[in-house]
Amino acid sequence: MSWIFVMLFAAVLASLVQGVTGFGSGIMLMIFLPTMLPIGQSAGVSTLTMLIAEVVLVWRYRHALKWRRLPIPFLIYASVATWSVHLGQILPTHFLKGLLGCLLITLCLYFTFNRAAGNKRFPLLVCGLFMIISGFFNGLFGIGGPLMALYFLTLSKTKEEYLVSIQTFFLIDTFYVTTVRFANHVLSVGDLKYVAVGMVGAVIGTIIANRIVDHLNVAMITRIVYGFIGVAGIYYLSTAIITGA
Repeated sequence: MSWIFVMLFAAVLASLVQGVTGFGSGIMLMIFLPTMLPIGQSAGVSTLTMLIAEVVLVWRYRHALKWRRLPIPFLIYASVATWSVHLGQILPTHFLKGLLGCLLITLCLYFTFNRAAGNKRFPLLVCGLFMIISGFFNGLFGIGGPLMALYFLTLSKTKEEYLVSIQTFFLIDTFYVTTVRFANHVLSVGDLKYVAVGMVGAVIGTIIANRIVDHLNVAMITRIVYGFIGVAGIYYLSTAIITGA
């Protein structure tokens, strides 16, 4: 029964991070879930665990949502994720995690030391690359959030606008990529016991996060996002080095 405690703890922590930064649940859950499940199943459970928490956040900030920002990014993101779901058992996991870690650390340093960068919209080519890379890692590990967070962050003028954009994006993705995983037998009905326990923890963490967000502004959330991207990058690079050694 120890898996119940692990799942609850991981989900509370994941939803707390996601409720404040707009992303990061997949990163936190994927620290714990691979100790109980294979990578592919872990990614699927991670994504589905946050469903109720995402619905709560989208409903709370629904009045700030701008729908026109979502279709094109999602189509690109989902197309790549569909393809990469199949690669989890083919490509070396430690190599991919190392690449992701290096990318996240680079982005953290760039945006931390170049304060003006976060206030500018990215060129279309860069936006497209963010969507492709995010979709790729979402299909593999369920962690497509960091680059999409940067994308929506630079488009948003308020914390509500940012949070509802990124959470609606993830909510749509949850339905889509979960369907793909079930269709490809990456997930099964037996995995839903982990999801059910995780959802309880996710709701608890979201309630706590909502109280914290009330005291933050978009500038503070931006700094937290950049910092967490760096921490995530260090984690994935270090695990890649350890597992690949």
